[in-house]
Formats: sequence, structure tokens, C-alpha cells
Amino acid sequence: MFGTIESLRIPVRVVGALGLAMIAMIPATGTSWGDAQDAANQTRHHGLSLIGKPQYGPDFKHFDWVNPDAPKGGKIRQYAPGSFDSLNAFSVKGDSAAALSLIYDTLMTTSPDEPSTEYGLVAEWASFPDDFSSVTFGLRKEARFHDGKPIRPEDVVFSLTALKKAHPSYAFYYKNVIKAEKTGEHEVTFTFDMKGNRELPQIIGQLEILPEHFWTGKNADGEQRDLTKSSLEVPLGSGPYKVKSVVAGRDITYERVKDYWAKDLPAMKGQWNFDEIAIRYYRDRTPAFEAFKSGDIHFWSENSAKSWATEYSSEPFKKGLILKDDLKNGRVAGMQAFVFNLRRDKFKDVRVREALNLVYNFDQANKTLFYGQYKRLGSFFENSELRASGKPEGTELEILNEVKSEVPERAFGEAWEPTTIGSSIEHRKRLRRALSLIKEAGWKLEKGVLRNARGEAFKIEFLLSQPTFERVILPFVNDLKKIGVQATVRVVDSSQYKRRADDFDFDIVVGSYGQSHSPGNEQRSFWGSAAAKSPGSRNIAGISNPAIDKIVERICIAKDRKELIAATRALDRALLWNFYVIPQWYYPYDRVAYWTHLGHPKKLPSLNPSFMRTWWVDPDKAKKLKTARAK
Repeated sequence: MFGTIESLRIPVRVVGALGLAMIAMIPATGTSWGDAQDAANQTRHHGLSLIGKPQYGPDFKHFDWVNPDAPKGGKIRQYAPGSFDSLNAFSVKGDSAAALSLIYDTLMTTSPDEPSTEYGLVAEWASFPDDFSSVTFGLRKEARFHDGKPIRPEDVVFSLTALKKAHPSYAFYYKNVIKAEKTGEHEVTFTFDMKGNRELPQIIGQLEILPEHFWTGKNADGEQRDLTKSSLEVPLGSGPYKVKSVVAGRDITYERVKDYWAKDLPAMKGQWNFDEIAIRYYRDRTPAFEAFKSGDIHFWSENSAKSWATEYSSEPFKKGLILKDDLKNGRVAGMQAFVFNLRRDKFKDVRVREALNLVYNFDQANKTLFYGQYKRLGSFFENSELRASGKPEGTELEILNEVKSEVPERAFGEAWEPTTIGSSIEHRKRLRRALSLIKEAGWKLEKGVLRNARGEAFKIEFLLSQPTFERVILPFVNDLKKIGVQATVRVVDSSQYKRRADDFDFDIVVGSYGQSHSPGNEQRSFWGSAAAKSPGSRNIAGISNPAIDKIVERICIAKDRKELIAATRALDRALLWNFYVIPQWYYPYDRVAYWTHLGHPKKLPSLNPSFMRTWWVDPDKAKKLKTARAK
């Protein structure tokens, strides 16, 4: 999955899979590596795309979604929820600080205006053989870490090995990379254990580059640094920002690197304009939003429909000091859902999971809580051509037939669709059907409580890290009690939540699965049987299904876009008809509000607003705002 959605939290970077052949080429030069392939006969690509041809050719000056003359300067403040106890973004241990991706460069950089597309950053070019069995990157000679040392092939090789060791998500994501080696003074080659996987060059393109000399050295106390452990030592990077100051658990401030080695590259022109980016942590949303309205926070991304409808009418909004926008986005709407922990016996029967799906009343929630703003999710790839619809046919049907004995029979009929609950009568019918399914699964209703053959009550705990979500879950809890399920809600702090989620110590959590227009290897970490057994993995549900594994592999090795779409639709059907989650909702816009001293390009990237990357502080507007606030 291509990592284009801007986030304050550091995710494991993932690229999406397979699509059309990668185009956008510059003439090859003759550098030899290995016996199997002569690099002089391979095309050197300045940009890679899984959808088609990259929009910008090798001689482009800058992206058209930036202001190349954007002023540099100013300090902006943002909000992050919870707390943090580590500056190591790559370890499964600890809760890392927000936005640490600002300090790291990757071999290639994404374009938030083009799905599944990358352009050279640390790497000037990439080349690969026709069978995609390897990829070679030519590193820019001018690429530097913040201490002035050059980025070498050895650093790239070290980064892959160290990251796979530090976090299970990296290990799963890079599992097909079996060798990384220096193959020239400024070249590094990665060899894969399979052929025909067109996304693998781009997966490697997303590799964060770590300085080997830093991580193999010792800290100020003489202790050996260890990427697998949490740490509050300021790390060394090569990106547009570096850490300026830290108050553990509360604040982190980044400062722009004035002599950033890549600042004049076409792929970086007009970007990273703020001199300082300060992020303050708040335990919950209410005090953070008050800080925004008072001007202590400058940019706000709203995810609450109720808040968007009711909380943006105070004096700063009335006076036009804060602006609000609904920005249409072209992202695939990945699944947000109540996620079952399938490792718990009570959720192993698909009839139980379907029953709990039937109990959830989205329509009532949308009406009473969300002001009718949301749409119900009916796919893990909503809002895209990857969404399953109608009955399977052609290649999609062929893929499903290969695992026919291992997928629900209903997967061969109409695609699963969320049904509308138009009345209280319809809702009661659904509750009766849910109770019938649970009884079929072996549970008995005794004095209003569901019990299994051992006499144990059916109990569910919803685990949350944000109290604002309680109001969404409580009506669901009440409906579950109507069919004999003893449901409760527990809110814990962010560090405890992370520990419990990493250790799979929960019944149900609210999870999200970000998707791209080109899904691929990351699907293994979402749904793969191997990932289900690995603490800290993204297979939070614990799905371990041979049919799902086989369909995911078809996605990873699809030979063209048509086959990719068919395989993804087959996966969508198999996931939905197994009722692994209870789908929630989506909104095809980004709700943003910001103080008027901020400027942004006339054309914003289509996939997300890219606030930290493309916006700036406007000096003239800043003066006007200061005067207006003084009155």
C-alpha cells in the first residue's frame, strides 16, 4: 500500500502492489553488477508507477501541486493524542513520538497527487531486469546525513537488515528481499526470492535510510545503541528536519535543516517550508481543540462529524480568523471497523461474527451522532475499482474457484453489501436473526444471558484509547445486551493500549486498514497467517486462513493491472463473507481548519492536503492576523 496519507504517527511505510509496467526512463549507462544481468542493458528509471506512466518526466523542475517560490520561515504548532516515550520510530518497543518521518529520507519519495508513484530522492535512478527478480539503485553523490557524512551503499544495506530485525512489520514487508549488496561505488542491489512481483522495486524505494555509523556506535553514556529498543536519544537522520527539543511525553519540536542536501531537487522544490514544527500532546481532544481555538495550535484535521457540525462557530470562526474546508480526496477508503480478536474462542465461529454484525445499527448512529455525514463501508477497498460488486466472473471467479473449498459459499454469489435499517421493526428483526445465529453456534440464552456449554457468559470488552469514541459504542453495547451479550467499554491510556494491542490482549478494538490504488505485499501483514502469530504485527484480527493466504499471493504476483483488480476483488469477497470485522463508515473528504496566516498551493495534492509538506506561513497574512487578534 502506497504511503500517501499524511499522519503524525509514524507508520511502517508500505507501498502497494502490482500494476502496469513501471515507465519514465532516462538512458542507461554501463555499470555492471552480477552474473545474471548486465545493468548497462537495463533502463534507468527516474520515477516508478504501478498505475501507468509517472506524470513528470526526467527533466521536470517541480511538482505542479507546490508553490516553488513558497516563503520559508515561521513556526507552526500541531496536536497529537496521548503520549510518547521513545524517539526510535522503528522498534516494536515503546510509543514513538509523532512525525519522526520528518528526519528520515528514503531511496524514493511518494507523490501525494499520483496513486502508487515514486520519484528518486536518495536514489537518482532505479533499474531492474524484465523478470523483476532484483533492483539496483544509483545513489546521489550529494546525499548527506545531518552530520555531513555521505549516504553510502553500506548505509542502505545496513538499513534493510536493521529494520527487519527491529520490527515484525518490516520483516513481513521485506520478506521477499533475500540479499542486499553494494555493487558499485554509489550503487546498491537488492535480490528477491521470487520473480514477476512488479511492486518489489517500489517497496525497496520506500526504505528509510539509517546511518550505519550512528546505530553501530555508542551514546553519550558509552552504551551501545540498539535499534530494537526504545530510546529518547535524538536520532541522526538525513531528511528535511531534525529534532530540536523534546519534553518526554508532552512536546517535540523539529527544526528545518537549512542546508538540507535535497532542498533544490525537483522532487523537493517548494516543500518543507516551516522553520519549526512543534507538536504538543494532549490526553484527549477537548483541551487540544480549545488550544486550537485560542491559537496555540494552528492546523486541525477533524474526524468527528458532530464536532464539524456543532463546534466551529466561536469568535475566531465568526471573525474569519480561522478557516474551515471540506477537501475532496481521491483516496481508496480503506476499512475502518470493529475488529474481532479471532484468537479468542468466542469469535472463532463465523455465525457469531455475522450475528454481531447484524446487531450494529449504523443508520441510527449516522442519524443521531453523525448528522448524516457518513457513508457505510461495504468493502475493504471502498471508493475504488478494487471494490467487489455483483457476482464474480472471469479471472476473479477463477481465483475464487482455486480456493473453493476454503471460502464461504456466499462468496460466489452477490458481493456483501451493508443493509439499511429503515425502522425499529427492521432492527428488531435483525436482533432476532442475530440471536438465532448465535444459538446455532452453540450458545444458550439463560435468564437474559448467553452462555456456552461450560456455563460461561458471553462477555465482550471494547478496548479504546480515546474516550470520545465511547458515545459511538454505547448504543451498540445496549443492543448487544438485548440478545444476552454482556458488553462493556474500557478506555486506557495510549501506552497501555499499544501494549495490549501489540500483545493481542483484547476482545474488540477499533481498527483501520489504509489501502491504496495498488494493493500488494502489505496485504500479507494485514491478513497473512504468519503475521497473525507475530506480536506487534498489523494482522490485529488474527486471521489465519489458507484461502486468504493464497489470494494474497495472487495479488503479489499479478502480471498486470487487470489481474490485480480481479485478485483484490476476490480478496474483498473472502474477507467480507467471513465477517472478520464489523465495517463502520467513511467520508470522502478531508475536514481541515486552519488559522489565516497559513498559505497553501492553489492546487492541493489529490490524495491528501499534505500540510507539513506543502503549506507555509505567509508573512503578510501573519501581520494582519496579529493586528486582528489584538483588537
